[in-house]
Amino acid sequence: MRSSRVLFAAPSSGSGKTTVVCGILRALKNRGKAVSAFKCGPDYIDPLFHEHVVGVKSGTLDLFFSDEAQMRRLYAQNAKDADCAVIEGVMGYYDGLSAASDEASTYAVAKALSAPVVLIVDARGQSLSALATLKGFSEYRPDSSIRGVIFNRMSEPVYRALKPAVEAMGVVPIGFVPKSDALMIGSRHLGLVTPDGVKDLSEKLDALAAMLAETLDFDALLRIMESAPALAVPEPLAAPDMPKTVIAVAKDEAFCFLYRDNLALLERYGAELNFFSPLHDTALPAGTQGMILPGGYPELYAKQLSENAAMRAAIRTAIERGMPTLAECGGFLYLHDTLSDMDGTAYPMCGVLHTDAFRTQKLGRFGYITLSANADSAFFRAGETIRAHEFHYFDSANNGAAFDAVKPNGREWTCMHADGSLLAGFPHLFYESNPKPIERFLRLAAKEA
Repeated sequence: MRSSRVLFAAPSSGSGKTTVVCGILRALKNRGKAVSAFKCGPDYIDPLFHEHVVGVKSGTLDLFFSDEAQMRRLYAQNAKDADCAVIEGVMGYYDGLSAASDEASTYAVAKALSAPVVLIVDARGQSLSALATLKGFSEYRPDSSIRGVIFNRMSEPVYRALKPAVEAMGVVPIGFVPKSDALMIGSRHLGLVTPDGVKDLSEKLDALAAMLAETLDFDALLRIMESAPALAVPEPLAAPDMPKTVIAVAKDEAFCFLYRDNLALLERYGAELNFFSPLHDTALPAGTQGMILPGGYPELYAKQLSENAAMRAAIRTAIERGMPTLAECGGFLYLHDTLSDMDGTAYPMCGVLHTDAFRTQKLGRFGYITLSANADSAFFRAGETIRAHEFHYFDSANNGAAFDAVKPNGREWTCMHADGSLLAGFPHLFYESNPKPIERFLRLAAKEA
């Protein structure tokens, strides 16, 4: 597969990757490029920004969720109609599943995709020292693939002074991004922010793209992207012969954490996806046979969700009557008797799970996990596994015990409810890591009238 591509990495989180990448995506779109966007790691938020910028959903590239062959397959599937692909890294470039490992790191993704890398170096408070960072990252691994550099929060005079030294290292100086708090994307209570939470985002992105058009060498960037070698891509996996199903998927301001590849797998397996809003609609879409309640920020909309009593009743009735349902994190919270908002006020929710959800003061169970079913259930067989991710400041008085969750470092806990045709809990599942339970979910849904 011929594919023009580049991966943007950084020495650490907080270096400005998302802001710079979104500006570059918008600038490439302004140049008439059909761009596909990707995010390394399990994050949902950065892909939402990519989607807002380029008008297409952003894919997930993750070597914990997928092996190398599968990840290349997913990359090819999502990049096939684009002129070029822009990949945003996660964390520090070499940071992997453990403190002393680069396993599943952004570096590992770059190697698996043979992607040239542009390092984004946050140079705030630095001048010459920024070159030491660049040199260290470029040479730490002989196959670092770092071809270019962008200095974030650097003035033009400092950049012009350092540019010859960058070239002498054999790295292409792509340019600099001046310090501009007005154009930076901020944070919210989870250390994240969705596009809806940024005031005047379109105007901000247009201004950012215009600025980068002046401070970055896009011709040099495109040459780096076009230097990527042909990528060996395994043949697509054949989908099983599946019945057609109609699946209602919650999607609005409160529920927005959806992996593109999960939705694509559902459609490949014969599902017609009908999106609905627990905030604004009063009934499930006509003909619904199965339901997915994804993660998001229901705690920010607890009052509005509670006031929509018709939708709460519709969801409760559907589940009580046996409609196959997958509920993750925010969707799991929504099924509780009550959910507390950010101020600690408890509001009635769907009342499917007779327990309460509440805010904590710290990030609880979080990170990559492998889930193993403790017993047979509607969608899983005992001992069957699937890869997932947890990240939440809220908790439940009853997290369930249908699965064992094991982190790469060996930490374990039990979680999730597998009651009848309901699977609900905090973990966000990556369906491609084991499609069999999703196949069972859809086959069971096909039997619903």
